[in-house]
Amino acid sequence: MFEMFQLDFMVQAFVVSLIIGLLLSYLGVHVVGRGIVFVDLALGQISSLGVAFSDYIGHGKTAIPIVFTLVGAFLMSLIRIKDNRLKLEAIIGIIYAIASAVTVLLISKTPHGDSDIQEVLFGNILAVSWEQIITLGSVFGGIALMHLVFYKKFFGLTKAFEEGVADKIKWFSLWNFLFYTSIGLAIVFAVRISGVIPVFSYLVIPSVSAILLLRKNVSVILTASVISILGGYFGLYISFTYDFPAGSSIVAMLGAVFLIASLITIAGKLINKKEIKN
Repeated sequence: MFEMFQLDFMVQAFVVSLIIGLLLSYLGVHVVGRGIVFVDLALGQISSLGVAFSDYIGHGKTAIPIVFTLVGAFLMSLIRIKDNRLKLEAIIGIIYAIASAVTVLLISKTPHGDSDIQEVLFGNILAVSWEQIITLGSVFGGIALMHLVFYKKFFGLTKAFEEGVADKIKWFSLWNFLFYTSIGLAIVFAVRISGVIPVFSYLVIPSVSAILLLRKNVSVILTASVISILGGYFGLYISFTYDFPAGSSIVAMLGAVFLIASLITIAGKLINKKEIKN
């Protein structure tokens, strides 16, 4: 099962999956707790829009996607819904749809439109270089350090959303802004390597699976991290063994883990019901 590590590009792909998976699975605990799972798709698509726009105008391939994403993250951190008939997810979904449409319009004007769209969605993790890995590791390491140092601040804010008292948060909250900024930066660098769909999967699937199984934040974070590692490894293994696309294989393996977690949760509830009846 470790034959794939004889190839340098598979080693590099696994290292990238570790870096991306560990941070995004942690951030996903906050995203799911806040009920804003579409924020990843929206910011990922805004990042892709920045990439498409930079390709369209011919320069700024690094700076423009970062600016697009950070501006999107800042604006999302300011969104407040007062009408009870509306949810934040609906607004974020609209942003995602618009960003997706404009991205496709711009990519359609490039010489390799179809392949470019495929790369935006699923990336090309098997083509990553050590230089990209070092850059990614530096950015993700800085974000992880900030969340580690201010752990209580970020989880305190997430708890406010979980308890339904988010409306008491100030119109501009520094910690809310830093949260969205950290997600934005993580996504803009991750999407360039692994694509929108794998990034969304890493952000949501491990955290949801862990939340189904456990209660305490620390246990959930550790379990989500393990799930992201297993999903990345077995996804790359399936890709290597059966010659499947790497990004799609990783998403499929993460989906399999989610299915297992769901079945365990259902089985646990059925057992509890029987014990109560008896």
